[in-house]
Amino acid sequence: MDKRPRGTKPAVSQAAQQPSPTAPRRDRRPSMFEKESYAQILRERLRDSVHDVQYVEPPFDDSIADIGKEWKSALAKLKFSNSYRMEPMKKFQAHSVEIKIQQILTETLKDVKYDDKAFSHLSLELADQILLAVKEFGFHRYKFIIKVLFIQKTGQAINIASRWIWDVAWDSWVQAKHETETYVALALVFALYCE
Repeated sequence: MDKRPRGTKPAVSQAAQQPSPTAPRRDRRPSMFEKESYAQILRERLRDSVHDVQYVEPPFDDSIADIGKEWKSALAKLKFSNSYRMEPMKKFQAHSVEIKIQQILTETLKDVKYDDKAFSHLSLELADQILLAVKEFGFHRYKFIIKVLFIQKTGQAINIASRWIWDVAWDSWVQAKHETETYVALALVFALYCE
């Protein structure tokens, strides 16, 4: 071990100051704005998950320089001027929505038997179908909450309750039911007006 006086810095050799040309150079981290690296970054992020990336279509075309501008404009929040509207232009019409939901339930579930594993996926599909159908009515400034329940018939009784704090004048809800020998499907749609 070298002995040196206290308070002095150790001498650094010239070889240690300059990186040797044979030493491996550390690769830089790939940028998500490079076309080749985008899929690689997604694969690295999803490495420990159960998902597998088969193909990634990049969110940009040939020009890499314009990507920042495109992303900034896509992420920018839209600002609207105040309309000072305290009531909806078109009030939620529960009866017409209930008829449409009942049609969706009967068409989708007419030949379906009870299967708890299939119903978890089917409830999500039904909720998406119902949401799209309700949005087609054009109730502006309404937010919708859709709840689809499948209940197996085994001779039990069931009570379903929901609590909400809402405006009685503009907010509403609708239910539709489809019943077979083995199960009951219940769809609930809550329409909440947002000023």
